[in-house]
This record gives sequence, structure tokens and C-alpha cells, in this order.
Amino acid sequence: MIHRYSLPDMAAIFTDEARMQRWVEVEVSVLEALAQSGAASREHAAACRANAPTVGAVFVAEVAEREKVTDHDVAAFVDVLQQRVGMPHGAWLHHGLTSTDVVDTAQCWALRDAADLLIEAQSDLIEALIELARDHKDTPMIGRTHGIHAEPTTFGAKVALWALQVDRDRQRMMEARANIAVCKLSGAVGTYSNISPDVEAHVADHLGLIPVPATQVIARDRHAEYLWACASTATTLEAIAVELRHLQRTEVGEVREGFKAGQKGSSAMPHKRNPISAETITGLSRVVRSHLNVGLQDVALWHERDISHSSAERIVLPDASLATHYMLRRMVHLVAGLEVDAQRMRVNLDLLNGVVFSQSVLLTLVENGATRDDAYRTVQEAASQAMQQSRAFRSVLEGNTALGLTAAQLDAAFDLKRVLRHASRSVEALEHLD
Repeated sequence: MIHRYSLPDMAAIFTDEARMQRWVEVEVSVLEALAQSGAASREHAAACRANAPTVGAVFVAEVAEREKVTDHDVAAFVDVLQQRVGMPHGAWLHHGLTSTDVVDTAQCWALRDAADLLIEAQSDLIEALIELARDHKDTPMIGRTHGIHAEPTTFGAKVALWALQVDRDRQRMMEARANIAVCKLSGAVGTYSNISPDVEAHVADHLGLIPVPATQVIARDRHAEYLWACASTATTLEAIAVELRHLQRTEVGEVREGFKAGQKGSSAMPHKRNPISAETITGLSRVVRSHLNVGLQDVALWHERDISHSSAERIVLPDASLATHYMLRRMVHLVAGLEVDAQRMRVNLDLLNGVVFSQSVLLTLVENGATRDDAYRTVQEAASQAMQQSRAFRSVLEGNTALGLTAAQLDAAFDLKRVLRHASRSVEALEHLD
């Protein structure tokens, strides 16, 4: 992921230095487990722990240089690590392991940590959405279906549904975290031919991972599930972003993204305030969803392993993590700074002179004894007349004495509080998220 969309705490997980530092820890921990079981010398293990390098740019460069000879990144890493540790102790590093033991275990460890950052960001977004929903629990606005005015709702109800959906994404991420936080140290085809399951269990416990049966590689449905959790989150964020973009349109004007001092909306037109955060989130969601497709294709590998997944994962796993994390943090900032124009919401609610209460009138006529179809056609004609003549819908109905609607019935049909009396249900459902 390019620097523009990378936040420091997530980016730190996926640097070359961080990746190889995890490899070092896996290698040394395995040797310590071998020593504990009596399969290796405690002296060798102690020396490797004492001399284990802190990976920096120089170490990474040495591995890259060595890879020009080995044409194998892990083999090059092991060569450089053994040299740094020194002989004869270093000769025991990578004992009984295959490359994927180290790579997959370290990668799952990294993805677990990435998932933690994503869950933290999801929680912060839920908190921001809950606050916004409660602030506007009773703020009426027009609900729209197909982009057309439908019936009244509240802005709080809309935001509460977003919070509930982000919470479902958080649950998905938690499940993905549990399934990716695994360890595999079972050798070339996963049979523990030259290493004991006890070693795997010891290292897994040390790293906070769960040992799982595997071939030479950990099954990639776990990684696909992680990418699905990222893609689902990204899609939810896009759904929120698209709605906020619509509500910010000049003709609607019900919300506005925060606009800081000195900010420019356009290099050419000084009057512009554009929904740039929401549009950025919309675009990045497309990237994250495309990574899920790669993750699903990586599940099907040849026999006990191939490396067709490896090159793709070097791109999609870090990038999906970084982009999703960036989007979440950007959305938290957007929501926290969102300007809500309750007055404009009310103006738009009344824009069609009351025809948005047409269902209430329809039901009243049915309750008075009309057939549903007759009532529907009558109300439809009255609503059309009100819109074409820019008249109040209620006055059109009052002018049709044949309808037999009393003033009390019309008061009830056009009572906004009655229509919205249960609209806060979604806001109340947020209680269990606190």
C-alpha cells in the first residue's frame, strides 16, 4: 500500500524489518523448545538467544544480497542469521524446519496483530456512531427509497443501523482473528518427521498462537476469511460513505464533512466543499474487495503445497490490512467532525407538501371501509394533484368531502410524532454495544 493510505501502527507490522524479526523469534524459540525437550543443547539455545540480532536495515540488506545467490528468501535469511549468531551454535537454527514453518507462523502472528488494530479501530468507529445516533435520535428527516422521498425517519435511526452493521463486521473480524492466530511447525509435508509436536506446542504457547494440523502450509481458507472480514468492513464503510455523499449533495444539503481552517475544496473554485473523505473511502473499498478474490483463489494449492499463493499474499494481505485500517480511521474522523443540518432535514421532509404521509391516509381509508385498491387509487390521485399544483396534500384531501375523513383522522395521519414513535428502536438496540 502506498504511504498516503498507510498509518504508522499498521505499517509497522508489515515492514521487512518486522517480518524478519518475527522469523528470528520463531527460529530461536524452536531451538529453545528443542533444547527443553533434550533434542538440542541448552548451550546452543542460550547462545542463539543471546546473539539473536535486532533486525534493522543492514540485516535486511544482507539477506537481500545473499538471496542473489540462494534465489530463496528464507534460505538467505537463515544463512545470514546463522552467520550473525555464530558457529557452532548457529548451525542448530532451522533444525527440522521447512521454510513455510517459519513464514506461515510469522505471517499468522502478524495478521493476528493486524486484526487487533482493526478491531480497535472498529470499536472506535462504533463509539463515534453511537454518540452521533443518540445525539440525533429525535432528528426527523425524509427517508428515501430508490432516491425518492418515501416516509419520515430520523437521522439517529439511520446512524444506529450503521453502528450495528459495523459491530457485525467487528464480530467477523474477531472470528477471523481467532482462525488466523495459528502456528504450524510440522516440517516438510506436515508430518513432524524431524520435529516433535511438543516443539510446535511450546512455540505456539510462547507466541500466543494455536498449533494446528497442516500440510507444508497452513490452509489458506484462514487467510481468505481474514480478507473477507476486511472486505466486509470496507463494504460497510462504503455504504456509509455513499449515503453521506448523497446527503451532502448541494440539492440535499443535510450533512457536511468537517472543513478545517485553510482547507481548499477545489484548486479552481473557491466555493467548493467536497465529500473527499467519503469519496476516498468509496474508492479504497474497491481495492480491498479485489484482494478478497485473490485470497479465495489462493485456497486451492497443489498437493501438500506450491507457492502460487505466496507472491499474491505479499501484496494482498498487507494492502488489505493497511487500506481497511486507514478507511476505519478516516471514517472515525469523518463521523466525529460531521456537521448535521437538522433544519435542512426538516425543510426537505416538508418539500413535497405532506405527500409522504400517503400511507397513513391510505390505511385510514381502509379502516373506514374502503377497499385497498380503491383507497390506493384515491390517495395516489390526490398526492399527484398536490405535487403538480404545489398544494398541501392535506388541503387536497380536505377538499374531497366524499372521502369522509374527519379532522381528527387527518390530524393522526399527518402526525409526525406518531409516525416516528418507534423509530428510536434501532438507537435503543445500541445499548448492548456499550
